[in-house]
Amino acid sequence: MIAVAGQIDVLGALGLCLGFASGAMTGRERILYVSAACATCFGLDYLRLGASTGAAMCALSVLQGLASARFGGAARRPAWFGPFFAASAMTVLILTAATWSGWPSAFAGIGALCAIRARFQADAEAMRWNFVGASLAWAGHNILVASPFALACDLVTLAGLFLALRRGKSRRSAMA
Repeated sequence: MIAVAGQIDVLGALGLCLGFASGAMTGRERILYVSAACATCFGLDYLRLGASTGAAMCALSVLQGLASARFGGAARRPAWFGPFFAASAMTVLILTAATWSGWPSAFAGIGALCAIRARFQADAEAMRWNFVGASLAWAGHNILVASPFALACDLVTLAGLFLALRRGKSRRSAMA
């Protein structure tokens, strides 16, 4: 039987792979579903590390990602969608204050707010640029809470995002 620490390492490794995949994927919905799976893995890792703000932000991230994937595309959004994301932003502020532990909490809160903005976007490219900001803020959090898998995930997520942004730029240039 695998020890609990081994299971967490498996979750960290899985989260790392999902982070890169979500950044490099095509299709807004796929990006969001895989990102929600990644947030689940790292939420559990943050619980293990005692990083309560990070864990709370990951739980909120999963809810937002699933809602945005299902209802946030370019088609008509339900009436509750905008207020849900506004309430999510307020929840981030409340959770950040309630779980405050200094700079790690500040970085997690900023990362969560950038990610909310990303998930609210109907356009995949705009979503990716906002996820760049979120990943940079989360990298600050992950350095401070000493989460090597989560920090590695930030770096590969950024690589995947920039790869996808470059791929999109190349396609637009070829079409021009």
